[in-house]
Amino acid sequence: MELTPATVRAERDRLRENDRIVPLINDTRDLLGDLFETEVAAVDREQYRTEVDTVFADGDQAVNIAALAGLLRELDVTDDYPGFVVDELLGRELAATIAGGQPLGLLAEATFHVADVHVHRETGPAGVDDLEAALAAGFQTRLPGWPWTASPSPFAVER
Repeated sequence: MELTPATVRAERDRLRENDRIVPLINDTRDLLGDLFETEVAAVDREQYRTEVDTVFADGDQAVNIAALAGLLRELDVTDDYPGFVVDELLGRELAATIAGGQPLGLLAEATFHVADVHVHRETGPAGVDDLEAALAAGFQTRLPGWPWTASPSPFAVER
């Protein structure tokens, strides 16, 4: 794999145009909303695309996202179980990187597992499911819509 500004830009464009991600984000939000007995706002295509642009505007973050996405897109392992471990690792890392640091990174990693059990593709490398689950988990975590993120934290210490 070679990463250049052009390949990172191409990855950004590929992620922006992936029509499967917004429905996965909203399905994940619905599942989590039910589990936590809260209403979570849905995400639309434009919000998702804008947020993809935002994460790719940070070059250091963009190159890591492009690398992880590229690895997952191509990852397939004979007999799958050894691949299950590495694609889970890469998927969690991608979700956390998209979410943008702690504490959202940890939430995105946990959310990856929720999304992952609901994403299945019949064709293509095994890592593609994990790529889509990671995108859904990472972007749903960083996008607004959760009631607890609507106001400043009560734990902030004033200066």
